Amino acid sequence: MKELDRITIDSNVMAGKPCVRGLRVTVSMIAGLQKAGRTSAEILEAYPYLEKEDLEQVAEVARRDSIEVD
Repeated sequence: MKELDRITIDSNVMAGKPCVRGLRVTVSMIAGLQKAGRTSAEILEAYPYLEKEDLEQVAEVARRDSIEVD
């Protein structure tokens, strides 16, 4: 099982929703973009502070868990 070290949960950030590296970018928001067919390049262009590994871990969480997308 791959370690998800880029996915964080902090009750003080985005009301405790899983986020990417403590940023105010929720896993569900990025998973929603991925589900809508946005490419990694498109997401990284829109959110330049994210990294490819962040997107890979979000996709892993989406595969493992049933998450609601924003």
